Amino acid sequence: MPGLHPRPRQGYGVAMATTTRRPPATAAPPARLTYTGDDEADRLLAADPTAMLIGFVLDQQVTVQHAFHGPLELRRRIGTLDPGAIARMDPGRLAAAFAQRPAIHRFPAAMAQRVQALCALIVDEYGGDASRLWTEAGSGEELWRRLSALPGFGPMKARTLVRLLSHQYGVHPPGYEAYLPGHPTLGDVTTVDELNAYQTAKRAHKAKLRAEAAAAGAAPSRGRGARR
Repeated sequence: MPGLHPRPRQGYGVAMATTTRRPPATAAPPARLTYTGDDEADRLLAADPTAMLIGFVLDQQVTVQHAFHGPLELRRRIGTLDPGAIARMDPGRLAAAFAQRPAIHRFPAAMAQRVQALCALIVDEYGGDASRLWTEAGSGEELWRRLSALPGFGPMKARTLVRLLSHQYGVHPPGYEAYLPGHPTLGDVTTVDELNAYQTAKRAHKAKLRAEAAAAGAAPSRGRGARR
């Protein structure tokens, strides 16, 4: 039930403006997702649902640009992004493709395993068509649940995808609004300027969290010193 998963509280503000205007339900996919600065990579992300999902899997402990350039580089190295082909590929060959310099990710072996698991799930549950995750979702709760179940995803990354799909792909299953994130995410980004603003705000937010954690850790020490 949507009530079991309330929208998270506001996380961090950004300079980029977010709009509440929704695309029509029949909106075509965008021409590109402006995440990499490489037009070929950005177009691939928008045109190929598997490429987009792989990019989100890789979007962990690396820059947005590096993560989302990964699908294009992987296709160059293994010749395909077909989920069935990747799912059937020898794991050692896939890991070697990830590790080839420059590495597709800072953790190439782990990410190769995760991408292969993603592709196997797409084959097993969606007949090899990644877009069926959202085109056949009957409700916002089902869409969020399907995305959350993907390898390398979790509740918050799933909410980011709900935002992206509703904002740029016209995907609006009933009740999807309950699964939108409570702060700006990559799903809001449509221009290079917006990406820069998003990354700047995210760095500032992380710095604030680190400072708060450091202050909290220092407080007990000061307290013990005062009692001596």
